[in-house]
Amino acid sequence: MSLRTALAVMLLMPMIAVAADQSWTAYGGAPGGGQYSPLKEIDRTNVGRLHIAWVFRTGEFGQAMYRQKHLTFEANPLVVDGRMVVPTATGKVFALDPATGKPLWTYDAQIMKHAWYGDLASRGVSTWLDAQAPDGAACRRRIVFTTPDARLISLDAADGKPCAGFGQGGEVDLREGIRFRHKGGYSQTSPPAIIGDIAVVGSSIGDNGAVEQEQGVVRGYDLRTGKQLWGWDPIPRDAARAVANGWDPAQAAATGAGNAWPPLSVDPALGLVFVPTGSSSPDYSGAMRSGDNRDADSLVALHAATGEVAWRRQLVHHDLWDYDQASQPVLTDIDTASGRRPVVIQGTKTGFLFVFDRRNGEPVFPITETAVPASDAPGEVASPTQPMPIPALRLARTARVTGRDAWGITPWERDACARQMDGLRSQGIFTPPSLGGTLVSPGWAGGINWGGVSVDPVRQVAVAFVMDLPMQVALIPRKAYDNRDEDADDAKYPHLEFNDMEGTPYAMRRGVILSPLGVPCTAPPWGKMVAVDLRQGKVLWQRPLGTLETKTGLPMEVGAPGIGGAVTTAGGLIFIAATIDERFRAIDTDTGRTLWEEKLPAAGNATPSVYSVGGKEYVVIAAGGHGNIGTAVGDYIIAYTLDGQGPSLVFQHRFAATVLVAVLVIVALVAAVVVWRRRRKRRARAQQTGSE
Repeated sequence: MSLRTALAVMLLMPMIAVAADQSWTAYGGAPGGGQYSPLKEIDRTNVGRLHIAWVFRTGEFGQAMYRQKHLTFEANPLVVDGRMVVPTATGKVFALDPATGKPLWTYDAQIMKHAWYGDLASRGVSTWLDAQAPDGAACRRRIVFTTPDARLISLDAADGKPCAGFGQGGEVDLREGIRFRHKGGYSQTSPPAIIGDIAVVGSSIGDNGAVEQEQGVVRGYDLRTGKQLWGWDPIPRDAARAVANGWDPAQAAATGAGNAWPPLSVDPALGLVFVPTGSSSPDYSGAMRSGDNRDADSLVALHAATGEVAWRRQLVHHDLWDYDQASQPVLTDIDTASGRRPVVIQGTKTGFLFVFDRRNGEPVFPITETAVPASDAPGEVASPTQPMPIPALRLARTARVTGRDAWGITPWERDACARQMDGLRSQGIFTPPSLGGTLVSPGWAGGINWGGVSVDPVRQVAVAFVMDLPMQVALIPRKAYDNRDEDADDAKYPHLEFNDMEGTPYAMRRGVILSPLGVPCTAPPWGKMVAVDLRQGKVLWQRPLGTLETKTGLPMEVGAPGIGGAVTTAGGLIFIAATIDERFRAIDTDTGRTLWEEKLPAAGNATPSVYSVGGKEYVVIAAGGHGNIGTAVGDYIIAYTLDGQGPSLVFQHRFAATVLVAVLVIVALVAAVVVWRRRRKRRARAQQTGSE
């Protein structure tokens, strides 16, 4: 090689490394979600060499927060222009060097600490490049995010300083123009969706307190000025629109919510924003919102420029179960019998996958209006049917659950569960709430929650974590609720929560159906991974995910509860934490087999991000627990890479098998001792009888 050639190669090497870098530029990895990375340095052959590259601790534990015990760390880190940006539910944003974890800047939004927030979370930030600004100008690259106390903030990505020309001092008050009942009742938990020069935001509303909750308006804002460009309310407030949409005008004017609280998705080519909406308030009583409640519990495509509806699909009619559309819509292309189609996939709390042509909302797989049980609560009229996809795309339990399905670690536990379950009305997934109590499965926290759906676009495989827990909900007549003894109720229902549902004939109580030892009353798995072939609409594989190590000390993978998302990669891997056993796993996309796992310092109830710096691939997870599901709070951001220098506690399946064998041996020995002692006593009694 000549000197000239050698010098040319040396000069090109940095350019090659930069070109090889892969960012994570939006929540879920792309404007259309999907939670997929095209990186493949880490693959099935070498993932066992994955070790910690660096650890950063935020120091945020919800100090002085009113609902500190409910703190979560759900952030999906964004990586762009050589910076990783991570928010916390306490209103702080951290910028880090993605190769080292070294802090670059910190911004503190100084949120209201003592407000009652229905969901104390922040799932991510967004980024926008102002193409009209010259290179090097302040705020050319911006970090745009929302806060728990409902502000939209724009920061200079270079130094974390507020962008002066945006709103007032870099922020917009999102509570303006919104009816709200109390501070914190109207919040923001997901990042804005960015399309062109517009930021689109939904809202998070605690929707069980009353009929007249906050309004779930979706709004578009100019990213340079912060000016509101349009607003769309899923609940029609004017009489003419209410009648056209099948609402009673007076009821539509009064009721609230119907809000879009998970991340939204955008298709810049089509100019559409895909909005997953929740239930109109309150969740468990529909007497004051008769009819289907069109546009609530729906997937709605809006024109990004105007906020006008392009198409809509309601996925739950007249919701009585808190079956919000809780996960980000996923945009991808799939091969069908009629050719390749651009689609949007919506995972639901019912555990269903709905797949639509994203241009017009036409179902790719058939949807059937299926007869469901009627309500037996006076004043309630449930929808006689509910839309259901083909059976293969129903990923959670839909059938009736009774005491015969009870499960327990011991016969005593099982019997206690059976008694609870037999006392509840149970006629399948859409059994309406009743005065005597209703068994609901998978329930309001189950199915596919905000962790969403990951899609490998090459394999055309969708992957989701599905939770399936036995839950109960009961309606309480208003007079009985107002006169109740709260201390007695707390003692009688220690694991259940109560909500007022003010303005309706009923209050309610709800919770997971647990055994006396605090274990769910149906057989595991309570959490599982499911992979679906999108070309054929069929399940490729499913497997339990998670152990009960934190509950029993045993690492047997029976399928544990959890919350969080998965990421698929071109290396043929699925990365997921999510479960309460505080483990981070790499799973083979084709087979579902665990290839690597790591014990985290706190549960990773978040969605990982995958990126590369200097041509080196990293996987990062926020490990901070989740107060609402009982995992310990942490403040860790942990990055992994091949042959990392940090410690790694890898658990092989042989260990689990060894523990299982040891447990069985111990049980056998105990049983043998019991039998031996009983025989010894019988011989002693026989000898005594003979001597007499």
